[in-house]
Amino acid sequence: MRGRAARRRADARGRRPPAVVLGLSLPVLALALVPLVFVVVYAVSTGWDEAWRLLVRPRVGELLVNTVRLVVGGVVASAVIGTAAAWLVERTHLPGRQVWNALLVAPLAVPAFVNSYGWVSLTSKVEGFAGAVLIVTMSYFPLVYLPVASTLRGLDPALEETAAALGHGRWRTFWRVVLPQLRPGLLGGSLLVGLHLLAEFGALQLLRFPTFTTAIYDQYRSSFNGPAANMLAGVLVLCCLVLLLGEQRARGHARLARVGSGARRQIERVRLGPWLPLALLALALLAVLALGVPVASLVHWLVSGSSTAFPVGSLVSTTVTSLALGAGAAALTVVAALPVAWLAVRYPRWTTTLIERGTYTANALPGIVVALALVTVAIRFAQPVYQTTLLLVLAYVTMFLPRGVVSARAAIVQAPPILDDVAHSLGVSRWGTFRRVSLPLIAPGLGAGAALVFIAVATELTATLLLSPIGTQTLATQFWSNSSSIAYGAAAPYAAMMILISLPATFLLTREARRSSTA
Repeated sequence: MRGRAARRRADARGRRPPAVVLGLSLPVLALALVPLVFVVVYAVSTGWDEAWRLLVRPRVGELLVNTVRLVVGGVVASAVIGTAAAWLVERTHLPGRQVWNALLVAPLAVPAFVNSYGWVSLTSKVEGFAGAVLIVTMSYFPLVYLPVASTLRGLDPALEETAAALGHGRWRTFWRVVLPQLRPGLLGGSLLVGLHLLAEFGALQLLRFPTFTTAIYDQYRSSFNGPAANMLAGVLVLCCLVLLLGEQRARGHARLARVGSGARRQIERVRLGPWLPLALLALALLAVLALGVPVASLVHWLVSGSSTAFPVGSLVSTTVTSLALGAGAAALTVVAALPVAWLAVRYPRWTTTLIERGTYTANALPGIVVALALVTVAIRFAQPVYQTTLLLVLAYVTMFLPRGVVSARAAIVQAPPILDDVAHSLGVSRWGTFRRVSLPLIAPGLGAGAALVFIAVATELTATLLLSPIGTQTLATQFWSNSSSIAYGAAAPYAAMMILISLPATFLLTREARRSSTA
C-alpha cells in the first residue's frame, strides 16, 4: 500500500498545477501575507538593538509562558473532548444521537467572549489560567468534534471488520485503524483551535488572563507603543509557525480517498452496557458547561439586570449589519479558499504546501494587528477603500481564510481524483469536470466552511472596532461597548441576538449528521 501511495504522490508531483488555479491562489496568498509582512517590516525598521531590548523582558517571558500554557491546554482538552464526544455519538447506541449532535455543535453559536461574559458575570472564580482553559475549551471543542464526527460517519466499516478478523481487540483496532483515518480531521480541527487561541482577545480580557494578544491590544490602545506591540506580534507569528510545522509533520502523506462509496454498509454500533449512564452524564455535563451556563446567565441579565433595555432600532440595525457582513465575507472566503485547497491536495509539492500554509498566518494574529496592517496598506496604496465596508470584508477574509481552507481541503481529500481522470478521458474539459464531477462531491464541505466563517464574522470584535466605517455598528461592537462598562443587562440583548443569528449556520453544520441518521 505504501508503494502505491508513493507512486500516486509521484504522479501528482509530475503534473503541473493549472495556471488558472495557480493564478487565483497567488492573490489570496498575497492578501493573507499582508499582516505578516507588516509585522516583519515594522520590526526591521525598529532596529535590531531596540528589537532585542523589547523582546528580552520579563514581561515577554511571562506572556510566552501564559500563551503556550493556554494553547497546549486548550488544544489537548479540545482534541480529547471533541474526539470522545464524536465517537460516542457516531459509533455507539447512544439514545437521542441527533439531539446530542445538535447540542455538541451549538456552542459554536456562542462567541467565546459571550461565554466568558456569562461565567464572569456570575462568579469571579473563573478568572485565571484554569478558568481560561475551561472556557476556551467549551467554546472551541466543536471545531474538533465536527471534522472527527464527519470522518467517523464516512469511515468504511470494512476496515474495522478486517482488523477484528485479524484478532485485534476494540481498543487496538481504534488505535491502529480508526485513529489514523481520523488524523486529518483531528489535526485540522486542533490546528484551528490553536490558531484561535493565539488570536483570542475578548474572552481572555474578560477573564483577566494576559497573553500576547491582550498585551498587544493594551500596548496599542493605552500607550500607543507601536514598536513594542509589533515585537509581541512577531513572537506570536513564530508561535503560529511552530503550530503549522507541527501539524504538517504530524499529518504525514497518507492518502485516504477511496474509489466510489461501494455498497452502503450499516455501521456496527457499540453497546455501552453499564457505561451508558456515565456516558450520558458526561455529555450532559459538557452541554451544561458549554451552553447552559452562558444561556442561563443571559436569561438572568435579560430578566433582572438593572441596565437591561431593548432598543429595537439599534437591535434591528446591528443585526442587519452583522448578517450582511457575515454572508458577504463567508461567500468571498470560500471562493478564495477553494483554489488554495485544490492545489494543496491535488498537486502536493513544496510550493503548493507553502501557498496553503501561508494563508494560515493571519489567523494567529490578533484582529487589531490585521486591521492596522490593512489600514496601513490602504492609506499608502489604495486610499479609496480606506474606511469602507470592502476593507472590513477583506480583513474578515484574511483572518478566517483557514476555516474555509481546512473545510475545503477535508472535502477535496475525500473526493477520488480518479473520477477527474475518467471525465478527462471522456473528453470533458477541466471546467466541465470540476462543475459536473468535483463540485457536487465537495459542496457539503464548502457549505460547512461558509457556515464556520459566517459564525466567526458575525461575532468578530477587534478588527470590526478598528475598521468599520464611521457610524457602522455590529452586534459584537455594541455588546462590547456595554459589557466593558459593566452594563451586563444592556449587553445581554445583543449577545442573545448574536446567538440567534448564528443558530441557522450551526444547524447547517449538523445537516450531514441528520441525513446520515435518517438514511
